[in-house]
Amino acid sequence: MKRIFFLIILTAMAVGAKADGTPDARHILDKTAGAVNVKKGVGADFVLSGERMHAKGTISLKANKFTAKTADVTVWFDGTTQWTYMASTDEVNISTPTHDQQVQMNPLTFLNLYKSGYKLTLRTMSSSYEVRMVAESKSNPVQEVYVVVDKKSYIPTQVRLRRKYTWMTINITNFHTLSGSDNIFIFNKKDYPTAEIVDLR
Repeated sequence: MKRIFFLIILTAMAVGAKADGTPDARHILDKTAGAVNVKKGVGADFVLSGERMHAKGTISLKANKFTAKTADVTVWFDGTTQWTYMASTDEVNISTPTHDQQVQMNPLTFLNLYKSGYKLTLRTMSSSYEVRMVAESKSNPVQEVYVVVDKKSYIPTQVRLRRKYTWMTINITNFHTLSGSDNIFIFNKKDYPTAEIVDLR
């Protein structure tokens, strides 16, 4: 009887250890958010591709602020105001973006999206995790997201997201911690002296 009881205890401990040691989808994204939302902010290179769309550039992110730059467009967002510079027209549009517009401009918006309104599932690969996010509401502007995360660092390496029927893929490399000031999230007119300013607020 004691032996049977002992075996039951060992089995329970083994099951408990497996449950505690096996990460779930939300845990993975929590760890990823922690790796990205560091106090100094982070930067990365990205390649964005989708239907009739291809661009590569850099992004800097700190809390809800970001700056994204490609050959054609540069976007600054200080948490409230967004400046969008278009090289083809030498024009800067100033706006107060909606949540949907922020999702379109910031490749790492999924770090806030997953916390509510999505069902999460996890697939484990050899050196990474893939978290699938499916919107619970059909009215959600982003219906589906796949996030590929490095197993060791929890840094995202790829994000694929679907808006209605259109897919977009963002490959992320050269992830690093920022060292500059928050001025990088604000448009500086001195850097674009000939640009026309269009205030859309």
